[in-house]
Amino acid sequence: MKKKLISLAVAGVLAAPMVVSAQGTNVTLFGSVQAEYATVNKDGQSSQALIGDDAGRSRMGMHVTENLGGGLKAKAHVEYGFNTGSGATGVARERWVALANDSWGEVKFGRVQSPFKDFAGGMTIDPFAYTTLQAAGSGGTMTASANGLGSGAQSFVNSAVRYDSPRVEGFSFAGILMPGDSNRLDAANFISPTDTFQGSQSNSGGEDGEWDFQVAGKYEAQVAGHNLGAFGGYSRDNLSTRQKTLNPAVLHNNEHIWRGGLMWGFQNFKLSGQYERISNAIGAATCSNAAALGNPGTGLGDSRSHCNSAMNLGGDGHLWFASGQYDWGNTSIIAQGGMSDANATATALKHEVSTFTVGLIHNLSKRSSLFGGYQRGMVDDKAANPLRDHNTYSVGMRHNF
Repeated sequence: MKKKLISLAVAGVLAAPMVVSAQGTNVTLFGSVQAEYATVNKDGQSSQALIGDDAGRSRMGMHVTENLGGGLKAKAHVEYGFNTGSGATGVARERWVALANDSWGEVKFGRVQSPFKDFAGGMTIDPFAYTTLQAAGSGGTMTASANGLGSGAQSFVNSAVRYDSPRVEGFSFAGILMPGDSNRLDAANFISPTDTFQGSQSNSGGEDGEWDFQVAGKYEAQVAGHNLGAFGGYSRDNLSTRQKTLNPAVLHNNEHIWRGGLMWGFQNFKLSGQYERISNAIGAATCSNAAALGNPGTGLGDSRSHCNSAMNLGGDGHLWFASGQYDWGNTSIIAQGGMSDANATATALKHEVSTFTVGLIHNLSKRSSLFGGYQRGMVDDKAANPLRDHNTYSVGMRHNF
C-alpha cells in the first residue's frame, strides 16, 4: 500500500506544472519541443530534406517572479534553444531581469525580444511562426534581421532595456533602447559558431554613443462580437563609423523601418496583415540563421537556406504580409502570403519575391499540436539574381510544457 501511495504521489508531481514557490517567489520551468520533416526544393538543385527544428522553436528555460509588496514585482528570465535533429545544445535566447507593476508596466534589462517580433505584428500574426513555413525570413514577407531588431525566430536584441505598458482603454505600447557600443556590436565583430553557440553577426550599435531604438503601439477592442486590432511601429538602427568604412559605396545613413497592420476576428475566422517600409537597410539587409533555415551546425547558409526578406545593403524596399485562418473544431485551416521588394543599389540588382502558404494546425490538446503545409516562393528576374524559386513541404509536431 505504501509503495502504491508513493507511486501515486510521484505521478501527481510529474503531472503538475513545474512551479516552485518560496517566501513570495515563484520559479517556473518551461519549454517547447518541436520536430518537423521539412523538404525544401529550390529550382536547379536537388531536394533538401531533414528532420529537426531549423526554425528555432525548441527551447527550455526558467522564469522567476518575486512579490516585493505594494504591487511591485521582481522578475528574472533565462532560456536556451536547441535543435531536435542534432546534438547541439544551449543556443542562447532571452535572458533578462525586470521590475513590473500592474499600474505602470514592466521594464526589462538584458537580452530581449523586439516589439516588432512579439508585440506588434511579426510572430504574433503568423500562425506558422517557428516552422519552415514561417513568413519571417524564409517566407520572404517580414523583416528577420540578425541584429535582433526584426521579427526572426532567433532574432534578439543584446544589451537592451525594454518597456511594456499596461493596457489602458484598449491602448498599449512597447519600446526598446540599445546602447551604441559600435566597437562590440557591429557587423565587423563576427563570432564563429560552435556546438553550444549559434554564432553572432550582430550589426546593431550606433556611432559615438548613439542609441538604437524601436517603438510600437497597438489598439485592441471588441465590438459586437468582432475582435478588432491595429498596430504600428518605428525602428532605427544607427550606422557606425566602422560600417561606413567597410562599405563606403552603399552605406551612408541610418536604417529606418516603419510598420503598420490590422487584425480582425469573428467567431471562427481571423484575418491579419502588415506592411513594412525599409530605408537605408543595415540590419534589414541581414537575416538571422534560423529565419533563413541556415545550417544549425555551422551557423552558415547552405543549399537549403534562403532569406528572401533581406533588402540590398544600403538600399530601400518594402514588404507586406496577409494571413487568413478558420478554426474548425481543434483544427485551424490557414492560407497566407505576401511579397518583398528590394530596390537596386550601386552594387546590387533589384529583386522581388512573392510567396503563398497553405496548411493545417491540429491541436491534440492545449499543449500538443500537429502541423503541416506547403509554401511556394517565386522570384522575379531569376537570371540576374542568385535567389531561386522554391517549394517547401512540412509536417511536424510540437509540445509545450
